[in-house]
Amino acid sequence: MFSLSTTFQPQQMIVPLSQVITALHSLKNSATASVQTLHKDFTPEHSSYLKEPSVSLRDLGLSDVNASQLDELVNRLLPPPRPEEPPTGPSTWRTSYVSADSFFHNKHGFSTRRLGAFGSPFSHRQYHGPLRDLCSELHFLPVLVQSRGFKTLRTKARRAEAGYDGPVESDSYTPAFMKGLLFREKGPEAQSLEQVVQQRNLPENQQEAFKTGFTDGFMRSQAFTQRTQDSLRRTRLILLVLLLIGIYGLSRSPFLSGKGSFSDAVRFRTTSGLDSAVDPIQMKNVTFEHVKGVEEAKNELQEVVEFLKNPQKFTVLGGKLPKGILLIGPPGTGKTLLARAVAGEADVPFYYASGSEFDEMFVGVGASRIRNLFKEAKANAPCVIFIDELDSVGGKRIESPMHPYSRQTINQLLAEMDGFKPNEGVIVIGATNFAEALDNALVRPGRFDMQVTVPRPDVKGRTEILNLYLSKIKMDSSINAGIIARGTVGFSGAELENLVNQAALKAAVDGKQMVTMKDLEFAKDKILMGPERRSIEIDEKNKTITAYHESGHAIVAYYTKDAMPINKATIMPRGPTLGHVSMLPENDRWSETRAQLLAQMDVSMGGRVAEELIFGDENITTGASSDFDGATKIAKMMVTRFGMSDKLGVMTYGDVTKQSPETQAAIEQETRALLEDSYGRAKSLLKTYSKEHKKLADALLRYETLDAKEIQLVLEGKPLDH
Repeated sequence: MFSLSTTFQPQQMIVPLSQVITALHSLKNSATASVQTLHKDFTPEHSSYLKEPSVSLRDLGLSDVNASQLDELVNRLLPPPRPEEPPTGPSTWRTSYVSADSFFHNKHGFSTRRLGAFGSPFSHRQYHGPLRDLCSELHFLPVLVQSRGFKTLRTKARRAEAGYDGPVESDSYTPAFMKGLLFREKGPEAQSLEQVVQQRNLPENQQEAFKTGFTDGFMRSQAFTQRTQDSLRRTRLILLVLLLIGIYGLSRSPFLSGKGSFSDAVRFRTTSGLDSAVDPIQMKNVTFEHVKGVEEAKNELQEVVEFLKNPQKFTVLGGKLPKGILLIGPPGTGKTLLARAVAGEADVPFYYASGSEFDEMFVGVGASRIRNLFKEAKANAPCVIFIDELDSVGGKRIESPMHPYSRQTINQLLAEMDGFKPNEGVIVIGATNFAEALDNALVRPGRFDMQVTVPRPDVKGRTEILNLYLSKIKMDSSINAGIIARGTVGFSGAELENLVNQAALKAAVDGKQMVTMKDLEFAKDKILMGPERRSIEIDEKNKTITAYHESGHAIVAYYTKDAMPINKATIMPRGPTLGHVSMLPENDRWSETRAQLLAQMDVSMGGRVAEELIFGDENITTGASSDFDGATKIAKMMVTRFGMSDKLGVMTYGDVTKQSPETQAAIEQETRALLEDSYGRAKSLLKTYSKEHKKLADALLRYETLDAKEIQLVLEGKPLDH
């Protein structure tokens, strides 16, 4: 515990420091309460002094301390007061207003007399001991109390009411502009220049100069105002012209006007939020001469063209115009081209729309567009309406809580095609490659009366299509489109067009003047097996194994009676393969004999047999895995689907896993027997033609790629012209 020790003469007194601090806080609180009471009971005649609060030493716990000891204690604790000295230099602190020297003066409007040592009123002072005097005078001690002012009485009226006679706010702190703006007295408005002169009380010798300056300023102001108005008028005119040009440009754009087209066909032209209009086009530049490879479909649609050209020829006998024709086929087979050809041959208006254009996020838009489409078509009958991707608008109707209004569009289409109101002279042609998804009510007779299948073209059709697209590019006269057509089994018309385009790009990259047969072969291999992988590095051992493997396939195919003719053999890596031998059928095979199936199995076995004979059983590779897959699939189909097994007979087995264990074992045994017999025939043939096998492998290692004619020259022992 801290204590304050003070030595007095002739005796010594010890006072705890906590008691002194407690006493000071008590005196401060008592002084504050006394000031508040004094403020309430204050009278003007007591302006020169304050009544000092009375606190006994007993209340402070200092009853045992006499007066002389307290005086000595105070003199030692506090520094002696220093007289106030005027400031010697300019102060760095500034105030924004003039205030009194103390908080008491600002609050009550008068100040106390500073007569005592600590600033207390000496005339009213009663001696109650030095500590008591000190505590009562601490509030007015200049050394400890900050001298600051508080602006509490702002206006003159409030200062007058409170009897405040202190210093007032200086006028220098208010800007002249604000004084003129806030305190200016509004006088009578002048109606003429003479009145202005009179209000200003100008001398006669200055009136003429004032009038001249006033007139000059007025004219300058008028000129400046006129220039500003002219500039604003020109700006408004320019903005108006730009706005009109922008509106006109937007109205002519395909986005708003609907004049744009998909594949030169009609587009919807938006006229309001839900309404739409359609425009027909005349398809005079597309006829059946531009359609190749789908002769059967052309023949069926020719009847529709005759009906559109001469309807009386059929109506005389009681016939009716068909309402709908559904074109079904894989993508790229020419369904859209056929619909164009129908409209072009008949020379009637052609309306085109995609199924996805009818439906939007707004309910009822699809049905409204169907109504508008048929309304326009009926007004221009006879005509053709072509709806591409019909399955997107005519799919099967389902009850879905997520799409409660999804059936409105198809219901409107059903009503327009065969509803209460007839649509004589309007033929609807729909195209889809997903006929299974169409609603049954849409494909019934009376709506789509005819269903025309547009298949992939056969070898004759592919040749015609290739000749059509080859006639549009610069090609070598030695090109034989039939050879390319034989090697593109299953290609559609769009894929054949892409093949010709890829060949033209390859010739352009190589700097050739025209497209050659090698360019077409390159494009075909790229589409079928992927691009060449010339960057891959293959060592000599693997390249030799690949050459003997591929030459084994070629030897078996060349010397097997019922095998397909060889097109070419290569050891150039393409896609996932390190080499391949391509085969070309003479014609499209609609059915295959047992001998042809066995020959395909023998050719597949030729690669593994060649590796075994040349490099031994320990050095066979995994390159024959895809060959075995094909051979196994053929053997299993012969046993389970084609009835070509002597043991199982002419019986088909759809799902082998559902058969009895005995039947499954028999199927596996027969399949294995067919594969082993095929493997044995390939081994016997390669042993017989081992010299030819080695010649062909060496030629592949040297030239990498050999076509059918070059393979024949190698096997006959003739030199190659390279």
